[in-house]
Amino acid sequence: MTRAVAAALVLLVAVEIYAVARLDRDDVLTVSGVVLAGALIAARFALVGERAAAPPATEADERGAALRRWVDRTETMVGWSEATRADWDRRLRPMLARQFELATGQRKARDARSFHATGQMLFGAELWQWVDPENVSRTGAHEPGPGREALDEILRRLERV
Repeated sequence: MTRAVAAALVLLVAVEIYAVARLDRDDVLTVSGVVLAGALIAARFALVGERAAAPPATEADERGAALRRWVDRTETMVGWSEATRADWDRRLRPMLARQFELATGQRKARDARSFHATGQMLFGAELWQWVDPENVSRTGAHEPGPGREALDEILRRLERV
C-alpha cells in the first residue's frame, strides 16, 4: 500500500511540475484529478487486500485465546492475593464482594445486616474480613495480604453456593 500511494504522489508532483513548466492550467486540473483518483483507488484496494489476507480465526484458536486470557487473569489474581493488603482491598475485595452478592442474592444496599450475617455464616469471621466491602484499610500499603490460601478458600466457598 505504501508503495502505491508513494508512486501516486510522485506522479502527482511530476504532473504539477509539468504544468508549471507548460503554463496550461486546464491540463493540470484534469491530470491531477486523474492521478489523485488513481492514488485513492490504489490505497483502497491495498487496504481491502490486507484485511482479506488475514486467515479467519478458527474455533480452536478462539478457545486457546480464551484459555490464555483466563490463565493470565488467574495468575494476576494470585499475585494480588500475595501482595499487600492495599492491593487486596483495591483489586480483589470488590470482585469478591460482587461475586458474593451474585451468588447469594444478598444485596448490601437492601439490607446491610442480613448481608453481613450471610457473609459471616458462609465464610466465617476470619475469611469474611477479606470479602467484606466495608473492611478496607487506610494503611494497607504496609500490611501483608491474606495470601493464596485465603483466596483459594474464599473461591471454594463461593463455588459451593
